[in-house]
Amino acid sequence: MTKVATVITDLFEDVEYTSPREALEEAGHEVVTIGIEAGQVVKGKTEGVEVEIDQAVKDADAADFDALLIPGGYSPDKLRADEDMLAFVREFAYEEKPIFSICHAPQLLVNADVLRGKRVTAVKQVAVDVINAGGLFFDKEVVTDPSGLVSSRTPEDIPAFNEAIIKALEQ
Repeated sequence: MTKVATVITDLFEDVEYTSPREALEEAGHEVVTIGIEAGQVVKGKTEGVEVEIDQAVKDADAADFDALLIPGGYSPDKLRADEDMLAFVREFAYEEKPIFSICHAPQLLVNADVLRGKRVTAVKQVAVDVINAGGLFFDKEVVTDPSGLVSSRTPEDIPAFNEAIIKALEQ
C-alpha cells in the first residue's frame, strides 16, 4: 500500500482535496493529512469541508511517505511561509517521489525552490510565478514531469488529474 501525504491548511479548495483523496483511497492508497498543528480542524474555502490534521509537519518525515498531494485554494499560499513545510516538500522533490499539484499548489513549490527545469501547469494567475521560479509552464489539463511531478490547472481538470495520479502510483 502506498502512503500519500496531503499538506493543507485553512481555505484549501475543497474538491481539490476531497476528490483526489477519494480516488487515492479507492485505489487502495492511504492518505494522511499534514498541517501546521496535529488535531487542528481546517476548513475548505468553497464548501466549508472540515478536515482534521493527522500530523504536524514538524513531526512528519517525508521518508515515511511515497507521494505528496498539494491541493490548491489559499492553503498553499499560507503554507509557503512555514519553513518546516518547505523542508518537508523539498524532501519529496530531492528524492523524486511523486508530487501531485493542482491549481494554486505550485505557490508552495515556488517557495520550496523545486520547480527549476520542471514541466508544470497551474491556474493561469500562478503561471508567472512558476516561470520566474524556473519552471517550464504548459497550459494543459495535466502535465507530467519525468521527476514525478504531476500537475493540473483547475477543478475542471480533476477527472484527468485523478486518473494521472493513480497511474503515477502504479509505476
